Order: sequence, then structure tokens, then C-alpha cells
Amino acid sequence: MNFQAPLTTLVWLTSIVSVVLTYLASYLLIPDLGDGTIWWKLSTVITCGTLAGAIIPEFVKVFTSVESAHVKEVVTSSKEGGPSLNILSGFVAGNFSSYWLGLSIVWLMGIAAYVGTATPSLGALMASPAVFAFGLVAFGFLGMGPVTIAVDSYGPVTDNAQSVFELSVIETLPGIKQQLKRDHGFDVRFERAKDLLEENDGAGNTFKATAKPVLIGTAVVGATTMIFSIIMSLTGDLTHDVDKLSILYPPFLLGLITGGAVIYWFTGAATQAVSTGAYRAVEFIKANIKLEGVEKASVSDSKKVVEICTQYAQRGMFNIFLTVFFATLAFAFFEPFFFIGYLISIALFGLFQAIFMANAGGAWDNAKKIVEVELKAKGTPLHAATVVGDTVGDPFKDTSSVAMNPVIKFTTLFGLLAVSLAVNLSRESGAQVSLGLAAVFFVLSLIFVWRSFYGMRIGSNA
Repeated sequence: MNFQAPLTTLVWLTSIVSVVLTYLASYLLIPDLGDGTIWWKLSTVITCGTLAGAIIPEFVKVFTSVESAHVKEVVTSSKEGGPSLNILSGFVAGNFSSYWLGLSIVWLMGIAAYVGTATPSLGALMASPAVFAFGLVAFGFLGMGPVTIAVDSYGPVTDNAQSVFELSVIETLPGIKQQLKRDHGFDVRFERAKDLLEENDGAGNTFKATAKPVLIGTAVVGATTMIFSIIMSLTGDLTHDVDKLSILYPPFLLGLITGGAVIYWFTGAATQAVSTGAYRAVEFIKANIKLEGVEKASVSDSKKVVEICTQYAQRGMFNIFLTVFFATLAFAFFEPFFFIGYLISIALFGLFQAIFMANAGGAWDNAKKIVEVELKAKGTPLHAATVVGDTVGDPFKDTSSVAMNPVIKFTTLFGLLAVSLAVNLSRESGAQVSLGLAAVFFVLSLIFVWRSFYGMRIGSNA
């Protein structure tokens, strides 16, 4: 059965309907600004965002679907190379996906920028029509939001359906087939049901993977317009200090470098929380739960494992949020144009890191699914190798990559307020006050950076 076809059709039908409605609404509602073609030019810009919501998932499938050559290469490499080559092949899939998805985003935003700058009536109304066009691309992106949420929700539903069936161990109950036949009047084929649930889970993994780059794309394209609003505020609508928006201005360049450093800290901190929590859970299971000859653990032991995982998830969330919060304040108070470079870097590094991690994780996950569903090789060394890859992929695709979205949005939105406050404070109380507060905020952020790594290390508390 092809579980992917209905949702793929839904995505494309939604995009086509959105495009038609965009052109129709633009024709009826946009007034004539002296350029009779402005309505369809603006519609074309919005359509670039709408199409991105449909095209990007197709690119993602090339690297994460169970039919993908990249995913099949992960399986093939695992046959001889075990977990090592499994992980390396997943890295390759993630890196190549970042290249092609990056180019697709550049292509669509480039079309929007060209149309925006080629519209004289827009140039007469605003300082930067290209940035306005980027905002409309983000609007088109978000127009695909409902269907993106739908396909993203499909993945957890199929995943949990398969897990509920497996954990129920219903096929082991004595006389269960006869009882179901008697009570409900149909014959049960547990193996067939298991195969269908596994296959559907593979389709769900693919759709979960397709949603992530779309969501991170909306954050980055939207952040572009927010950053531009900060630039307009700091430069008096581009009337002064424009020369500071250049790598020739040292604070701006240093801000670009700092943003990359923060993205890689965030990736490590999120993964550290996962690895430490998983270690503690396994540690408890080995010490307290005897699974030999037992189908499932007791309710109290299961609750304790969930409690351990929740505890480390909350600790990681607390440390990460406060680090991002204080770092945003510190860099905004330190130097406004340093902060602009920082925001740009956060968006760009975050985009490619999120795409890489999401698609590498999707490739590892579906490689395991191929081994389980198509090859029927559960319990073999090949299956063990793909389980290792999937274990690495889970924090990649389900933790670090997806959390990049709120980090970019929060940093940009909160940064707009922080830099305005910093500029006003510097004007009223002097630059030394702002620098002093920046130092205090930076030290506070370092405290939580320390907590996110060294306070969360596996050996930090027995």
C-alpha cells in the first residue's frame, strides 16, 4: 500500500488552491498604484512562498523516504560497515539535503527579490522592495501552515499506533484470535497488521521530515524582515550608519561569528540533555527492572523511567532558554550592529544546521524501517546497526533541529525590543551603563551555558 500518496496529493492540491486564491484576491483587492501589473507581481511573490511549502517537502523525500536512494545507501552501507558506515551515510544524506534545499530557497527568494525590485510603484513606496518581497514570501510560506501541521501530525500518530500495537502484546494473549472472531466476527492476521503499521510508520517518518524544513524556512524568511526592521530603526530609515552593515565594520563581523558559535552550543546542549536523560533511564532500568522472561515492566517502574526522562528534558529546557534570553540581552546591549550580525548569523547557521540534522535523522529512521519491513531482518546485526543510527537520529530530528525554529523566532522578536531598550538607555545614561549591563548579562548566560554542558554531563551526578 502507498501511504504517502494521499497526503502528497493533499499538499499539492492545497498549494494550487492557495495560488489561485492569491491571484484572485490580489486582482480584486490591490489598488492600482500607477503600475497596472502590480497585482500579479505581488501574487507571484506570495506564490514563491506557497510553492516553497510544496517543493521543499519533495526535496526532503529524496533524502528521507523509504524509496530514497540515500536511505537505501544507508541500509547497504550498514550490511558490511555496521553502525559506523550507517552513521556516515546518514551524515552524507543530511549534508546533501542542506545543499539542495538551500539552493531551492535561494531560487525562490531570488525570484521574489527580482519581482520586487522590478516593480517601480513599490520602489516609490518603500526603501527596500526586495525585503518587502521576502516578507510576502514568508506570508506565502505560512499560507501552507495548516497542511504542514497536518502532515507533521500524521507522523506521531502512525508512530504511536505502531508502538501501541507492539506494546499491547495482544498477539501473545491465549485464545485472542478466537475471542475476536466470536465477539467481532472477523479473522485476525496479526503479522499482516504489524507489517501495515510498520509501513505506515515509515510514511509517517517521511512526512515528519518534510514538515521540519518548511517550518524552519518560515522562521528564517520571517526573521529577514524582522532584522530589516531593526536595521531601519538603527539607521534612521537608512539615512546614517549604513556603512556599519558591512564585514569591514569589526563588530558586525564579530557578531556573525558569534551567532554561529551560539547555534553550535545550542545543538550540543539539546543533545546533551537527551543523552544524559537516556543514560539515567537505562541506568535505572538495569538496576531495578529485570526484563528476562518478562513481557513488560510494572506500572511504577515505567512511571519512574518517564519521570527521569521528563526531569532531564525540563533541566535542559530551563538552561537553554535562560542562556538564549541572557545572551540576546548581552549582545543587544553590547553594540547594536554587533547584534544585527549576530541575528543574521543565527538565522543562517540555524537554517542549515536544522535541515542537516532533520534530514539525517529521517534517513536513519527510515533505513531502520526498510530493514524491518522490506528485509524482515529484525534481530540481525544489520538491524542492530540501523537501530544505532536511529538512536543517533532521534535527538537530531526530534530535538535539536525542530527547536531551532523557536530559538530563531524568539531571538529575533525579543531582540527587536532589547536593542531598542539598549539604544535608549545608552543615549540617556551613557555607553558605559549599557556595556556594564552587557557584561552582567553575558556572565549570566555563561552560567547557564556551563549548566547545560558541565552540569548535565553523565558523570556529573551519580
